[in-house]
Amino acid sequence: MPIMSSVTATDSSADAALRVLQKTYGFDAFRGAQAEIIDHVIRGGHSFVLMPTGGGKSLCYQIPSLLRDGVGIIVSPLIALMQNQVEALRQLGIRAAAINSNVDGGSIASTKDAILRGLIDLVYVAPERLLMDDFLALLDEAPIALFAIDEAHCVSQWGHDFRPHYKQLSILAERYPYAPRIALTATADAPTRRDIVECLKLEDGRSFVAGFDRPNIHYTIVPRDNARAQILRFIRTNHAEDSGIVYCLSRKLTDETAAWLETEGFTALPYHAGLSAEVRARHLERFLKEEKVIMVATIAFGMGIDKPDVRFVAHMTIPKNIEAYYQETGRAGRDGLPSNALMVYGAQDAVMQRNFIETSDAPDAQKRIEHQKLNALLGLCEAAQCRRQIVLDYFGDSCAPCGNCDTCLTPPETFDGAIAAQKALSAAYRTGQRFGAGYLIDVLTGKDDERIRSHGHEKTSTFGIGADMGKTEWQAIFRQLIALNLLSVDADHGGLSITAQGQDFLREKKELRLRKAEKSRGLPKAARSGAADAAVAPEDRPLLAALKAARMELARAQGVPPYVILHDKSLIDMTFLKPDTLERMALVHGVGEQKLEKYGRTFLKIVAAHS
Repeated sequence: MPIMSSVTATDSSADAALRVLQKTYGFDAFRGAQAEIIDHVIRGGHSFVLMPTGGGKSLCYQIPSLLRDGVGIIVSPLIALMQNQVEALRQLGIRAAAINSNVDGGSIASTKDAILRGLIDLVYVAPERLLMDDFLALLDEAPIALFAIDEAHCVSQWGHDFRPHYKQLSILAERYPYAPRIALTATADAPTRRDIVECLKLEDGRSFVAGFDRPNIHYTIVPRDNARAQILRFIRTNHAEDSGIVYCLSRKLTDETAAWLETEGFTALPYHAGLSAEVRARHLERFLKEEKVIMVATIAFGMGIDKPDVRFVAHMTIPKNIEAYYQETGRAGRDGLPSNALMVYGAQDAVMQRNFIETSDAPDAQKRIEHQKLNALLGLCEAAQCRRQIVLDYFGDSCAPCGNCDTCLTPPETFDGAIAAQKALSAAYRTGQRFGAGYLIDVLTGKDDERIRSHGHEKTSTFGIGADMGKTEWQAIFRQLIALNLLSVDADHGGLSITAQGQDFLREKKELRLRKAEKSRGLPKAARSGAADAAVAPEDRPLLAALKAARMELARAQGVPPYVILHDKSLIDMTFLKPDTLERMALVHGVGEQKLEKYGRTFLKIVAAHS
């Protein structure tokens, strides 16, 4: 039986949606713009929704799919994610299925029949499958509640994960004009948002930009000293018992890092495009279904990963741009509990990323945009102000200093770096604008070096004029000058040249505040534990452990991830409420009618045993 019939004339869509939220999902009230978005879609309106990861985007299409006649068709780019989403919905009593290459023919035939007969609520499908002639022909005959295009930034060639098949989804507006379309994403700057709306023909719909802030995530960005030592200290100090993700720039580094973390006593699995599909699927399944697993991955991993209890995301190298950084760090703490994001960066990372841009097949105009995006990311790395302010400003959002990032909790020292910048730019100019930062630092500090003598640069006016500062200080200055776009890095050879902006600076000689080089490059003391049990009183932690153990048993028996049974947030809520009846268990966050019936008595016994 369906969860809810379509909205009747005597029952407002808002009332019906709230009733589904409470009875089916076990949540008391909608968050932010959810109620307004859902009401708009139920009434047949098209919409573009930008909402931070973990902000509840899926409810914006799931609930309208339940309350409108027909089936909700959900376009999703990741086949591996679909089955987990389907399992989670079935736990709630919602009729859901996926159609993709991993599903057997019999199941696909059964799902197609259910679509035609209106006997299914939601079907997840990859864009490639949706666009097949036979599938479109099926939809021509089926009752359609809505189309939801998830990860909609994939539509835009200016987005950080453009996928050509997504561009073809404009056909939905032409072929099914009667069905509401909702496009959703967590990461899109203003040009990307405009492109999504235009590509998917949503101009006559409404745009809901719910903000980007994820206040539960603590951001830390540190210059690379010893990346392994920095990552290890971060994990051991804050997340020794947690699941997390470590991102690496290359497949080789991914494999090496996973193997190294294993020798340090952690369960760590590599994930990248060089592994077979079977190995990737096995590693993903372990990450989703087991606890205390660290996934070490390239960017081939993780878009849309629906695991709510990822407690940390660490970058051993810089990502492509701020969109990618925000998307990847957003995989931590989707359940709203405290989580950490650490990035370790070095100047060589920027050289590699610029080389990726230059050697790509992208048009020159897109390459220029990618270089600008990378400059913005480098500016974030070198910033002395609140990290969250910079990220939100990049997306057109704003906030006061957050008090939950490294620069807020341990403000860096700054100085007027105008003279130092002039010396650095002059050194680049006097040596022909073809040498890297290391060579220029040797010139500035007056190093007695055969290479310098062979070029005659010991005779330049800039030789030795920076001897009052050490190599570490000059490295920090050059990183910041690159981030501020006063110097640019040659993608092929790493040579530094003065940009037009740098020439303007030399002419105008304005004040330039730079961040002082850090004496110690260890992690700031502010990096905090994001462990779930940190929110629980010490005397209640045995109860939480018992609840988690019972959840794991139930999950293993059904072959699903533990969070599909109940989120950590629900178990923590049980430790606070200590319900002693089913009526009180129904008050626990995330316990709707179906889960109360399936699991209520099991968890009541555990609470009673520890009370």
